[in-house]
Amino acid sequence: MPEGDTVFRTAERLRTALVGKTLTRSDFRVPRYATVDLVGEVVDEVASYGKHLFVRTDRVSIHTHLKMEGVWRVFHCGQRWTKPRVTARLVLATDEVEAVGFSLGKVQVLARAEEHTVIDHLGPDLLGPGWDATEALRRLREYPRRSIGLALLDQRNLAGIGNIYRSEICFLRRVHPATPVGDVTDLPALVDESHRVLGQAAHRPPWRPMVYGRTRRPCPRCGTAIASRLLGEDDPADHITQRERGIFFCPRCQPPP
Repeated sequence: MPEGDTVFRTAERLRTALVGKTLTRSDFRVPRYATVDLVGEVVDEVASYGKHLFVRTDRVSIHTHLKMEGVWRVFHCGQRWTKPRVTARLVLATDEVEAVGFSLGKVQVLARAEEHTVIDHLGPDLLGPGWDATEALRRLREYPRRSIGLALLDQRNLAGIGNIYRSEICFLRRVHPATPVGDVTDLPALVDESHRVLGQAAHRPPWRPMVYGRTRRPCPRCGTAIASRLLGEDDPADHITQRERGIFFCPRCQPPP
């Protein structure tokens, strides 16, 4: 699944292509919005929040989420698309370019005043101008029994981290991903590391994983073989459920709790 850095860079590309331009065609290939026509509207802004992306005109906000396989591509008008046309779910065109969203996991058209309803439940955006480390810490500490690996993945705590970066952040802080939040020795430093890592990935790509996807390869720090396992949870008492997903770690640098 694309993480916050990918969505941030996608917003930058769409901003360059669309902001200040008049839409000459809009094609929503989603039944609920099939009749929406934005021809003649000017794109005011393109922004991201965590893994959510917004294309705004003066009247509406087009909200998209890439989910697992979604991607936005920008083409010059008449240029051949590089992905199958059948996978296109949204096309926004100007006189010069076509911005096409392929395999998007979510497409919504909202009144500008309603945009907040999509993100109100989320924690602070790690890549946003309003990043608030204190609020992120407060949210993480609400469930001290929860593993830090799962807490980092929960967008309600801090928005933008996915499966790759949670493993990388825990490795950098020498914390096993299964460690309960309440047992993390320096939680503020881990939150600061999250902000640094995602910011570096967004502004200076590509990020080269140190542990993610490197099972049985040597740890870049000590040479021990990287390990992996599944981590998930189902805690009805805390209203928390996450399906099992892979975590990667060094057994020596990050001893299990």
